[in-house]
Amino acid sequence: MPTIRQYNDTTDRIQVVELWKNVFGYETAHNEPNLAISKKIATNDGLFFVAVENTDIVGTIMAGYDGHRGWLYSVAVDPKKRLSGLGGSLVQHAEKALADLGCMKINLQLLATNEATAAFYKSIGYSVEPRLSMGKVL
Repeated sequence: MPTIRQYNDTTDRIQVVELWKNVFGYETAHNEPNLAISKKIATNDGLFFVAVENTDIVGTIMAGYDGHRGWLYSVAVDPKKRLSGLGGSLVQHAEKALADLGCMKINLQLLATNEATAAFYKSIGYSVEPRLSMGKVL
């Protein structure tokens, strides 16, 4: 199983951008990987993790915590590593980091059409809540 550790911008950025482009595709400017990474590391919250096998980044997860609720973002697993338990390990790692900060509830969002990802989250204890998710691009 790969090692999960905090993201290091000096050594990890290029591989994370490649992984995210491969996994997510990104079609909107506010999701551009370099921008997302820069904004996340600017928060300096220690909630950005990578899974490393040898020297290769094979997974990522970002978490956020505002003192009320935690969020999971950018859970990505190299397609060659899927179904290995790595996604669950990344989520568990982020959940522990959030719990250590006092977080009692975690939310996440995904496209309603992303049935495979929804099935993954259901398999590790997440459920669909009757909420309306709204957003506004600034």
